[in-house]
Amino acid sequence: MSKTEAMSRVGEGVSPAEEVKQAVAGFMSEFKGFQADIQTKLKQTEERVTMLDRKSVTAARPHLAGGVDLAAPHKKAFNAYLRSGDDDGLRGLELEGKALSTAVNSDGGYLVDPQTSDTVQSVLNSSASIRAISNVVNVEATSYDVLVDHGDVGAGWATEAGPQAESDTPQIDRISIPLNELSAMPRASQRLLDDSAFDIEGWLAGRIADKFARAEAAAFINGDGVDKPKGFLAHTAVDNSTWSWGNLGYVPSGSEGDLTAEAIVDLVYALGAQYRANATFVMNSKVAGLVRKLKDADGRFLWSDGLAAGEPARLMGYPVLIAEDMPDAAIDSFSIAFGDFSNGYTVAERPDLRVLRDPFSTKPHVLFYATKRVGGDVSDFAAIKLMKFGIA
Repeated sequence: MSKTEAMSRVGEGVSPAEEVKQAVAGFMSEFKGFQADIQTKLKQTEERVTMLDRKSVTAARPHLAGGVDLAAPHKKAFNAYLRSGDDDGLRGLELEGKALSTAVNSDGGYLVDPQTSDTVQSVLNSSASIRAISNVVNVEATSYDVLVDHGDVGAGWATEAGPQAESDTPQIDRISIPLNELSAMPRASQRLLDDSAFDIEGWLAGRIADKFARAEAAAFINGDGVDKPKGFLAHTAVDNSTWSWGNLGYVPSGSEGDLTAEAIVDLVYALGAQYRANATFVMNSKVAGLVRKLKDADGRFLWSDGLAAGEPARLMGYPVLIAEDMPDAAIDSFSIAFGDFSNGYTVAERPDLRVLRDPFSTKPHVLFYATKRVGGDVSDFAAIKLMKFGIA
């Protein structure tokens, strides 16, 4: 604006400050219009580039069936809506009463990616084992020998000047526990190992270790000793009144399988006093349910729960190990064991679990060959007593 025009506007009653303010306002209005025009052109350019990219990809892609549109109607409408923001394509669906929803797979649920857990929830299995109360030794050889002195030294009273007679010498017995091999060999494809959302190898290792724990727990109780540990129930059981070394003694539970409080008392005191201080009951959950109902002559339950957190339940003051591999109560079953297992049963093992990763033998799969060496057997036949059900 020239000086003459400015003075003319002053003459009209418009001050210079107001004139400057009006000029700035006009400039800002024109600038915003220019900015909006630029943004519109940039958006149109981006859309053209995107369409060109799509056309080039479509032209390069081989067609399985030329001229046939295999896209579902709701998918075409949804894609059109995402590209243009126009909901005309969706109105056809609304007229049919089909609204897009993730609640129904065919109405949009397939369009939403699921989130995969980073772990696998496995079914819980009981792996309680008598190794928790047994004597466990680590060895590097193929077997472990337990030397047992179950005899006694002869002794007698003598006079001061009388002749001394030769006394009996104790005999040493040897129990050999071979180490058997426990093995597993699962496999997984290399692509699964590479692309999985979680650690497949770690999961397999955990599953193998869990299976090994359950397999050896069963063998420590019922194993026949052929290429596996020998369980204590695999040894011959005789009436405790006629017990001899090499056998396990038992006491009867009562006629027709009835379990009484008196039978539990008989089982406890069938074990020698030198073993009772460190003794433990072993039974499965079903038998524990029967024992938990037993009362003494004064109406008090024989079973008592631990008073502190983590303290095991006690039966007549002795801890109870729930081992599901023990047999159920039935005629002629040995369903309850009581003894000092730290002296009565020995577990010998090589402590390492070895896993060999083999990606070559079964391509494109990877084999995981896992092995563990472990053995077990009764090491003191006087330290464990059994209850036999179903006899008087």
